[in-house]
Amino acid sequence: MKHLVRQNLVSIPDNPIPDGALVERVETRDGVTLRAAIWRPRTLENGKVILVLQGRTEFVERYAETVRELLNRGFHVIAFDWRGQGGSERLLANPRKGHVGRFDDYRSDLAAIIDQIMPRFNGLRRMALAHSMGGAVLLSALAQDDNLFDRCVLSAPMIGLSMVKRPELAHFSARLLAGLGLSRSYVPGGSDGATFPFEDNPLTQDEHRHGIAAKVFEIAPDLAIGSPTIGWTSTSFSAMADLQDPSTPARIGTPILIAAGPQDRITSTLAARVFAERLKNGQFLAIDGAEHEVLLEIEPIRQAFWSAFDQFTA
Repeated sequence: MKHLVRQNLVSIPDNPIPDGALVERVETRDGVTLRAAIWRPRTLENGKVILVLQGRTEFVERYAETVRELLNRGFHVIAFDWRGQGGSERLLANPRKGHVGRFDDYRSDLAAIIDQIMPRFNGLRRMALAHSMGGAVLLSALAQDDNLFDRCVLSAPMIGLSMVKRPELAHFSARLLAGLGLSRSYVPGGSDGATFPFEDNPLTQDEHRHGIAAKVFEIAPDLAIGSPTIGWTSTSFSAMADLQDPSTPARIGTPILIAAGPQDRITSTLAARVFAERLKNGQFLAIDGAEHEVLLEIEPIRQAFWSAFDQFTA
């Protein structure tokens, strides 16, 4: 069942979209349509283009503030929604299910953006800014082709999960259930629900930024997705296992900065730190007190991130 691809960006007073966005449809090699957006800096240009790779459940609008930060620094900015979420094509009859058949399918999304949009910025240095699941996709792609970007910055990459106490058992269970034909079913306890209440949420300590997604969903419920499916869970655990193999970071020479909070309750900061230490040109930044969404955190945490970002990308 085909679901419509959103052709615009949703701007709200609490989360205004930076002016000048060009919204496009991009088709992947396997025929999935993605929503992408492009911004060019209005005044200052720094000679660089940066691709924003979001996490699971996210959408371009969630990065409006981040895009503004990048434009103010002189970057040309590209952002897009992964297949199955945000304004891109959904894959199941229930569009709220966070599903993908194979984790490598996300690499097809990334390849489509790089092949179809990046060539417009030839001559500029290529950067990437990736969060959580986007970081896992990016690192998997770099392990196959180390020439995609000049430098990359990752926030809380999904190399391992801290929210799962026994990942090997969870992976085995997900593979077993997928093998029994339940790949497209929600994980046990999963639902269409798309937001966490602010109290004790594992994403951010900033109440205003936390509430943005729910306000966008009031206007554009089509952007929301709920829990992951069993199939998504199974293939994502396999991808994380590949990333944790020491041979994976050993194949990557691209300079990479990884930032994460030691108390992150969603992705494993220890796994991220170990990965950074195994890279040929890796740096790790521990941001004390940060929850999972570093870019949507309280100001002192954001300032620590952007200070390191500026130094690394200069």
